[in-house]
Amino acid sequence: MPIYEYECPEDGTVIELLRPMRDADAPVDDPEGKHRTFVRKHSTFGVNGSPTGGGSGHVHSGGCCPCGKGAGQCGMS
Repeated sequence: MPIYEYECPEDGTVIELLRPMRDADAPVDDPEGKHRTFVRKHSTFGVNGSPTGGGSGHVHSGGCCPCGKGAGQCGMS
């Protein structure tokens, strides 16, 4: 299930909820019981990699490569 961000326009409070996609725009109960209205925010995220296309974009982190081989063994590093 995706995590959605909701913001209260009155005071700027932002909350995150884990809910099914079908409920993404359903009304949100105020978690503090203050009867505030929350609306879904457009969330953004960052991605690691080379924005200029330099390098392979293949990054090893930890002891195992995402391709399934050990770090330094796949030829993509």
